[in-house]
Order: sequence, then C-alpha cells, then structure tokens
Amino acid sequence: MFQNIKENDKYKNLVNGKWINSENNEYIEIKSVLDGSTIGFVPAMSQKEVDFVLENAKDAQKKWRETSIDERANILYKAASILEKNVGVFVESMIHEIGKDRKSCKSEVLRTADFIRYTADTVRTLENTCLTGDGFYGGSVKKTGIIKREPLGVVLAISPFNYPVNLSASKIAPAIAIGNSVVLKPSTQGSICGLHLVRVFEEAGVPTGVIQTVTGKGSEIGDYIVSHKNIDFINFTGSTDIGKRITSKANMIPVILELGGKDAGIVLEDADLDHTASQIISGAFSYSGQRCTAIKRVLVEEKVHDALVDKLLEKIKTVTVGNPINDNFDVVPLINEKSADFVMHLINDAKDKGATVLYGDKREGNLIYPTLVKDVTLDMELAWEEPFGPVLPVIKVKDYKEAIDIANQSEYGLQSSVFTKDMDKAFYIADKLEVGTVQINNKTERGPDSFPFLGVKASGIGVQGVKYSIEAMSRPKITVINL
Repeated sequence: MFQNIKENDKYKNLVNGKWINSENNEYIEIKSVLDGSTIGFVPAMSQKEVDFVLENAKDAQKKWRETSIDERANILYKAASILEKNVGVFVESMIHEIGKDRKSCKSEVLRTADFIRYTADTVRTLENTCLTGDGFYGGSVKKTGIIKREPLGVVLAISPFNYPVNLSASKIAPAIAIGNSVVLKPSTQGSICGLHLVRVFEEAGVPTGVIQTVTGKGSEIGDYIVSHKNIDFINFTGSTDIGKRITSKANMIPVILELGGKDAGIVLEDADLDHTASQIISGAFSYSGQRCTAIKRVLVEEKVHDALVDKLLEKIKTVTVGNPINDNFDVVPLINEKSADFVMHLINDAKDKGATVLYGDKREGNLIYPTLVKDVTLDMELAWEEPFGPVLPVIKVKDYKEAIDIANQSEYGLQSSVFTKDMDKAFYIADKLEVGTVQINNKTERGPDSFPFLGVKASGIGVQGVKYSIEAMSRPKITVINL
C-alpha cells in the first residue's frame, strides 16, 4: 500500500474509503523545499467535492460512535504499529516536503506512534459517572444521574507544515478514539505526509468514511469548509492570522486553535549561564526555529547580560547548518522564500535601528544561517514579531520585574522559560507571566503528551494533550433516572 515518494507522482485522497483523483483533473504541484524538484501532485478539490466528503463523514460517524471503546482502541494500537513499520516512507517524504533532517523526521514519526498508543490507553480509562441527587439543593434521593461522554460529530483537523505527521495524528487519534469522524486538511507543503498518515489508519481498520482527506487551494475551499454546516468541531494549528479568520467564519463551531508565539527566555543574574546558554541555543535554532515553541527572544538582567551574550556566541558556533539530504543539521532551508524574506526583513530592521549582529546574517536561497543579535530595543520589530526562523534577539533588562512586563506586552502567550537558582523568584515570575506554560531552567518546548498544552491571548484557544483533546472533542451527557 505504501509507496516511496518518487514511485508515483499523483496522490489520491481517501474519500469514503476510495482513493480518488480530482473531479476537475486539477492538481497542486508539491515541490521539494531543498532543490525545487517536483515531489508529486495532490488534488485541488472543489467545493462540490468538499460537500461530498462531509456528507460521507456525517454518515460514517453515526455508525462509528456505536462501536465500542475497546474496538476503537485496538485500531489505534494497530495504527501505531503500522506507522512504525513504515517510518522510512514518512522520513523520505518529510525530508523533501518540509526540509527537516532525517533524525528529527524519524523522531517525529516514532513519537507519533507513541502518542497514538497513549491515546488508546487513555480512552480506555474513561468511565461513566453515576451521581445521586440527594445532598444538593433541589436534589432528591430518588434522582440518579448517569453521565457519559459523547462525540461531537465531524471534526475538521487542519495541520501545519512543520510537524505534518505529529500534529495531524494529535488531532485525528483523540477525535476518532471518542467516536468522531475526521476530515483532515493538511498544509499543502506536507500534504503527502498527511495522505500517507490517513492510509495508516485505513490499513489499521478504521471504517470507510471515518477518516477522509481534503486538499486544495485555500482561496477555493478554505472559508467554505470552516463554515460548513456538517462540521461540528475545528482543530487547527497554524498562524494567528489564519486562526482569527477561522473564528470569524466558524459560526459558533467550537474550536481548538494552536497559533503563534513569541516565547521569552528570562535569565536572572543567579542563573547557571552555561546550562542557560545551551538550552536557549537549542530552543531557538532546532529545525531553524520553525516551531511555535521556539525561544524567540532573550530577556536578561543587565548584571549578567555581557557574560550570557559571550556564552551564546560561543554556543551558536556549534549549531550545524546544511541540506538535510546530506546529514542531520539543526538549521536547514526555511519552508519557502517568503519566510526567508521575512526573517531577513526583521534582521535588517533591527540593524537599521541600532542593533548589533554578533553572528550570522547570511543567506543562501531559503537557507538563513543562525543569527544572534544584541542591543535589541523595544522599537524594533524583532522584539515583537514571530520570525519562525533562525534569529535570536537579546534584550537587556534592569531586573526580573521589567522582564515580566516586557514579556507580557506581547500579543502572544504560548510559553516562557525562566532561568534561575532561586525557586521563590521562579514561581513568582511563573505566576505573573501571561502564558500557557512556564518552563523553569529548560527551553520552551511541547511537553509530555499527558500534560495540557495551551496558549493564551493570540497564541490560541482551548487545551490540547491527549486527555484534554478527548474532552474538547466530546461533551458530557446526563441521563436522569427518577426512582
């Protein structure tokens, strides 16, 4: 069933259990971000085809919700095993589609298999709750309530380019585990990975119509699908601008939105600077900083500013740069020319306003070398804009209170890191920061999948993590027995 990406240039979508071509014979060409070669083509689906997919999803969900949790869990276990067996297919596809190095691609696929298994384990622990009415105002000993969780219906899963396997499966697995059907709309760059992933679930035994895919031009089907009458929930990861557009079009459809970030690394004067610098460099530059949880600015107390900058400069020189076809590298070409242009704009704006570039500021096509910038001030775009690329600004602050103030001025609120040996200060700062997660003495990163993952302000709506995603894509229903 699985093919190497070079063996066939046309990729069909799974619609109602059949791999179909575009009705209008229109396709979107998918090119390698590394050399511009054609990887393949995915259907440019029409609104009529979207209608067909969603009708099938609606019908299939009615039967799927009647299957037992045990049956659904067993299918997820099978899917995890199939995914692991085909890790090579995904790795080759990811390297070319999104330019990620081989080691990171393999890690993403294997972590995704673990995620799917953990989802199966979690859904099996769900229990119906029984409550008695006495002991509460207006209650009665004659009333007994049985509470269970019910699926919402059809879930639209919209995944980004940077983690095309993990951030698709993290939407699909919890959704189908609790009895929803899923329509996956993968990012165009990463869509072949998405289609391969849906094949995994199909081969594992997910019934016809329960998981289907939609690929196409956002101008044709983007607004149409997020406002469709047959969508019951939207789970989206991507830019804040698109997230805002989805909420404006969704017409009361509930959502989980994982959006942008401007994660700050706050460094206090008592921090272990060697450890801090290592964490910051790793957090800022892995996969070229194309991660919502990358460290995107450093706020350091002035007493240790110079010493930290020296450590960062020392360690940034160890960041590896290159083409992931050849080896494993930290910094690889960005996803497209537009992204590279934006990163260079931020660097140039900072330089024009007096910032000092200590390292980097070099571009070869879409490849931007890791760049360290000091003397960054709050009038520079680099202090506020999310670059989604390999550039790290350092901002000097008087004390941790000023660091909190600057961190909270951001429109984003995904994560922050605090580096200090003083746990009282660490917890004080964590309490004051307007973010979803605070990492103490560690880089910002997506934590264990058992933890809640969320953003506040412009970084998102809703909570992810296996248990929390299952809860978000279902609802409690109570049946009251009157004795």
